[in-house]
Amino acid sequence: MSERSIANFQASFPAAVATNRATVRPVAARTKLLLEGPILSTLLRLAAPNVLNLLAIAGMITFDGLFLGRLGPDALAGVSLAFPFVMLIQHTAASGMGGGVSSAIARALGAGKRDVADALTLHTFVLALGLAAAFSGVLLLGAPFVFRWMGGHGEVLSSALAYANVAFSGAISICMLNLLGSAVRGTGNMGLPAGVIVASVIAHVLISPLLIFGWGAVPALGPAGAGWGLMLSFGAGSLVLFVYLRSSRSLVTLTFGGVSLQWGLFAEILKVGVPGLINVVITNLSVVLLTGIAGHLGREVAIGYAMGARLEYILIPLAFGFGTAIVAMVGTNWGARQYRRARAIAWTGAVTVAAACAAIGLFVALFPALWMELFSGEQEIVRLGTRYLHIVGPIYGLYGLGMALYFATQGFGSVVWTVTANAVRLLASAGGALVGIYWLDLGAIGFFVAVASGFCAYAALTAAAVYRVKQPAVPPAS
Repeated sequence: MSERSIANFQASFPAAVATNRATVRPVAARTKLLLEGPILSTLLRLAAPNVLNLLAIAGMITFDGLFLGRLGPDALAGVSLAFPFVMLIQHTAASGMGGGVSSAIARALGAGKRDVADALTLHTFVLALGLAAAFSGVLLLGAPFVFRWMGGHGEVLSSALAYANVAFSGAISICMLNLLGSAVRGTGNMGLPAGVIVASVIAHVLISPLLIFGWGAVPALGPAGAGWGLMLSFGAGSLVLFVYLRSSRSLVTLTFGGVSLQWGLFAEILKVGVPGLINVVITNLSVVLLTGIAGHLGREVAIGYAMGARLEYILIPLAFGFGTAIVAMVGTNWGARQYRRARAIAWTGAVTVAAACAAIGLFVALFPALWMELFSGEQEIVRLGTRYLHIVGPIYGLYGLGMALYFATQGFGSVVWTVTANAVRLLASAGGALVGIYWLDLGAIGFFVAVASGFCAYAALTAAAVYRVKQPAVPPAS
């Protein structure tokens, strides 16, 4: 989003809604907290429910690996090929396009335009339908070719496709759960979406082993069972959020009458959401490319890296837990023209997330076997995964800093440069890995150092990007 479009954000809203254009309602108590509450304590208060969300997503990542690991290394390797794409859907809907939803609704509420926030909620619902259809169509068609390129053959490929065909078909449940949750988060309500996602993941963890291994009259579905568990549980969570947004308890209301779909409101979401989607694609593409590169060093290196990268998929929900609070606080203050406070929130949140990710990284670097032995007992896989965590773990604080600053720029409504920083991270990691392996002949060590170097570049460039964001030169229309 350009600085001029940021400046005219509030003025553009009335033109996008045909009804009640002049309506400006009193500031809600929750919005007032975002505008006036102490920064750190308010941030922690908003992020606290999302700690449960973090634990839930971490549980899903960990338990899926535990359950599927019992089917053997081929099943685990196969699902590891498909898993980055499931995380692509999850992260696109949650922190990518979902960030655009939260940012737009928060800025509308900060400007006192609650009718606009209601209209944005309807547009969010429609966007979830379209996004899910696109993901299902593209991934179902492309999966066989991509998995073969990543090294999938025989039983590994069969396991990957068994899981992917179900999970990709159920993209609607993932998109709807996360985008409707983002609409609620844009109002400053973090507790309900976190609770619904926690309940959905718990249901997934409970029913997945029954579907994977079978029980009584339930047949053993193998890797496909994990996909069915995800689709059913997230679908139920989506229904809960749908009912809430239709009720009078919600600060914004999902209504299907009285407001027509208009490009102006889609644009307010997409200006942040599309770069956010690109950012998520880059994040997950980096894992896909690096997994493919690692696969050329042997199955053990590929699995060792994949199990280490699963830990990074836990850091992302941690950053997301704080990041959703950062988006709501920064966006609300930016919409209310409290630019200095918005920047202070951005840097406070970034330091907090960096410290949390650094603590996790240092712990796994000191005790890597506690993580690696959850997934495999093969000595070589554990050894390589341990080496990866020794090298990359201490850098996780910088990765956390970069992710938090990305969420801050979502709140500003200007994410192009932080997305560019993530693209540079991908190029630095993949390019450095190829140089280390094929030119310097450093093998797995060169590969792991390249990944760490990419995280360092990411932190430096996102910090520079935040400094580039300027407050609107033209005061927004009242």
